[in-house]
Amino acid sequence: MDYVLKEENGFNYIEAGEGQTLLLLHGLMGALSNWEKVVEEFSPNYRVILPILPIYDLPLLTTGVRALSKYIHKFIKFKKLSNVVLLGNSLGGHVGLIYVLAHPGYVKALVLTGSSGLYENAFGGSFPRRESIDFVREKVQYTFYDPNTATDELVNEVYETINDRHKVIRILAMAKSAIRHNMKKDLRKITMPVSLIWGRDDKITPPEVAIEFNELLPNAELHWIDKCGHAPMMQQPEEFNKYLAMFLNKIKK
Repeated sequence: MDYVLKEENGFNYIEAGEGQTLLLLHGLMGALSNWEKVVEEFSPNYRVILPILPIYDLPLLTTGVRALSKYIHKFIKFKKLSNVVLLGNSLGGHVGLIYVLAHPGYVKALVLTGSSGLYENAFGGSFPRRESIDFVREKVQYTFYDPNTATDELVNEVYETINDRHKVIRILAMAKSAIRHNMKKDLRKITMPVSLIWGRDDKITPPEVAIEFNELLPNAELHWIDKCGHAPMMQQPEEFNKYLAMFLNKIKK
């Protein structure tokens, strides 16, 4: 991604374009590069902002989804943003849900893709065995429909992350926080437009999760992407961008 990472006031983020703000939130093991095709497609007509979530920088006692929501609120206030369209993948979607419940006045609409918040099968139902790169490769491949998407570079990045004791402790703390913070009882309070764009072959937040989100959110629409796993904007970017463009045009009215 050929965009400069900005560092201001303790925040690290990428920003491109002008217009309506799209705020993109990555997942627990995700990276800003996961959203590369969305930035390329929409930055000519929108202001696209990607903050790095401080998953590894929070004090261990406060490491959790609620702390990330508070961080996003500080970031939105720092950037003086309003009328935001908030997009979240995996953990980022969960953080987005918590955020709009706490601060609905700042967000116009929500896009969830492979979002946690109801149920997720993280790391294939087990914690990573850190000593085995083959195990890590298997679990990274589990994220995608096409196992070739799990490049050596991506596998090595995850392997290094979970072999860093400081990081893995916070990953596990964040994962446990996400499981504890189930959103089922609160989703009916979210009345803004929500687009669910879901991989039909998602094994981590499987299709029944999307169906339940669609049933519980009062103003939701659900779009399926075939031959696609947990990160549609990365694995099937053209399809994802098509549904995102349709939703953005719809909420302009």
